[in-house]
Amino acid sequence: MTISNKNINNVFYIFVLAHLIFWTLTPSVTNHNLPLDTIEALAWGSNLDWGFNKHPPMSAFFPEFFYQIFGPQDWVYYLLSQIFVIISFYYVFKLSKEILKNNLLSLISVLLIESIYFYNFTTPEFNVNVCQLPFWSLTVYYSWKIYIGREIKFSDCFLVGLFAAFGFLSKYLFIYLLVSIDLLFIYLIFFKKERKFDFKYLIAIEVFLVVLVPHVMWLYNNNFITITYGLARTGLEQSILLDHIKFPLIFLLKQIGILIPFFILIWLLVKKINVEINFKDKNLLFLIAVNILPIVLMFLTSLITGSKIRSMWMTPFYLFFGTLSVYLFQAQINLKKLKPFMIGFIFFFFLSPALYAYVSISKDDKRTDYLGKEIAVKTQYAWDQQFNSTINIVLGDEWNAGNLSYHLKSRPVWQGFVEREKLDQLKDYMCLDSICVGSR
Repeated sequence: MTISNKNINNVFYIFVLAHLIFWTLTPSVTNHNLPLDTIEALAWGSNLDWGFNKHPPMSAFFPEFFYQIFGPQDWVYYLLSQIFVIISFYYVFKLSKEILKNNLLSLISVLLIESIYFYNFTTPEFNVNVCQLPFWSLTVYYSWKIYIGREIKFSDCFLVGLFAAFGFLSKYLFIYLLVSIDLLFIYLIFFKKERKFDFKYLIAIEVFLVVLVPHVMWLYNNNFITITYGLARTGLEQSILLDHIKFPLIFLLKQIGILIPFFILIWLLVKKINVEINFKDKNLLFLIAVNILPIVLMFLTSLITGSKIRSMWMTPFYLFFGTLSVYLFQAQINLKKLKPFMIGFIFFFFLSPALYAYVSISKDDKRTDYLGKEIAVKTQYAWDQQFNSTINIVLGDEWNAGNLSYHLKSRPVWQGFVEREKLDQLKDYMCLDSICVGSR
């Protein structure tokens, strides 16, 4: 099928459908068990709250919603991840069409990011990083509507506040995008004085804060445990002077490594690099604010604090990198000579699921090889030999106990780690190593 402006939308929908099918089917066929983070989210979801010991609540809400509909079917949670990915792709495509004013270039913007590790190989594991993706793209899109509009709409401000809150409730690192967008508007209003302050901006802030209220109350009542966990993951407390140089450099090198397939596709698309950056260009200024500035802020965080930035934390940061790259190089792109680019894209498109399948099949010591179903059957059998009651409580770590919560037909509620006082509250209970199941 020839790609022309008339059928671009059809090609886009075929692409996202193919992505969804490949990345739902591949892990469903090759994995024996759900990945760690997905099981963890399902464990939390069995006992939904406004926060958990590691993360805010959104990444638990969606798996639990799907569980209530479909139950313990692994393919459903791989599908859930891909739904989140293609929603983010849709809004990248939508924003690209508004900025680039060219449907084919907009399609290329999305095809480019398909080559990035975060949007292919890691997507089967639904976790806080994947959970951010649609809210990141939606926040950027509606911020753009406010940014470019002559008249500020109440609905746009409301949606920015709502999606920003959902993103923040997925993972706190969402704040890097919000700070970047805020800095852009502060720069334009108070420094460049190119636009006047509109009180409608406050609607976004108000909505954002109102949605966060229950989570903030939960944090206060739980000694801010989620924030404590996040800081511990950075290694900040053990930081030494050398870390202020080592970790930022490692961070940059990892980002370059992750983007190698993306750079190859750019090279196939644009053989001659000739870019003129005009900071008076409103479109470019916005794209820099939502693409480059969050990464700069993350780098500065590592540089100033000496904290370790984990690669997976950067999952949503590159969603609009394709749009920025195409915008910068659009004058050098010959739309009549896209064959090398399309060959490269197709190669990476099929390579990623093939590699995933190979790793999944060839290695047998991964979390996804865990015999969760079999252990649940044995646990249920051992329980039935001793008790007539139903297992409705499971205690232990999120992985081992979470697998039991997911695989047991009674769907017991995960209630954290084993503690004597919790066991004393149960009518019947049985412990196996570090896991206990019980009935009230």
